[in-house]
Amino acid sequence: MSEENKNTEPEQPAENSPEEIISPGETSTAEQPQTENYKPKTEEMEVHHHSHSAHGKKTWKEYFWEFLMLFLAVFCGFLAEYKLEHVIEHQREKEFAKALYSELLDDSAAVANKLARRLEKEKDMDYLSSYFKDSSLTDLPKEFYPAYTISLYLINTYSFEPKDGILSQLRNSGSLRYFKSIALQKLLGDISVNINDVRTRNEQEYQYFANPIKPFMLKYYDWSWIDNLRKQDTTPVILSVINNYRQSNRNIESKILNIPSLDRVEASNMILFYKQMMVSSRTLQMNNYIITNHKILAFLRNNYSIKDE
Repeated sequence: MSEENKNTEPEQPAENSPEEIISPGETSTAEQPQTENYKPKTEEMEVHHHSHSAHGKKTWKEYFWEFLMLFLAVFCGFLAEYKLEHVIEHQREKEFAKALYSELLDDSAAVANKLARRLEKEKDMDYLSSYFKDSSLTDLPKEFYPAYTISLYLINTYSFEPKDGILSQLRNSGSLRYFKSIALQKLLGDISVNINDVRTRNEQEYQYFANPIKPFMLKYYDWSWIDNLRKQDTTPVILSVINNYRQSNRNIESKILNIPSLDRVEASNMILFYKQMMVSSRTLQMNNYIITNHKILAFLRNNYSIKDE
């Protein structure tokens, strides 16, 4: 065969290598999309977001107004809370003032009553002291034993015990701070001192009753007289029983025991000393309490619109 025929003879296709065999259903690499220049959308979004933030940046004026609004909100809340607390404290102050006023008003009436009774007792002590000094010890008048009993036996009936329950509660709980007035706080301090003085004086009077009065009464007082008196009058208050006896026509037999050993001068001096102790209590401790009590009542009436019921 000539060279031309050899050159024109069709070429046989080359055998495909295993790597070039494409399985059915697969596409060739030539048909796959090129991904070399592919950029994810998230990158575009991030770029867009950053550009938006830069565009919406706040100015110092906007920050200032936001701070101012926040400050005003907090400040207004503080003012509202302060106002509410002030209203509550004012209400409590008025309630405490009314409770304190009621307690002091009751004591004002009580101490006035005790004062009047003490004046009557002092008269009986004058009579008894004078009688022991130079009168008959065997032929006793009707008036003797009522005066004897009131002067030397009845002690608690004539003692004034001030109340300080509300005042102590206010002091112990710290509630006295609700009273803003310095003048009122001073008066409350003064009446605390007055109350302690009255109680101390009561204790001194009782100690004198315990000795020498009580031993004197056990030796020379006829206790059958008061026992018979109680049997004839069932009134629970002994002072009322004695007053009823004085106003009645009854006359219960009475006597002084152990007359031979009785020292008239000593008995008279004992009674007069006790009287002077009671006079001092009335004119000093009790009177000081009354003065301070009235000042506080007047202050509470004038400043808290309190009226006596």
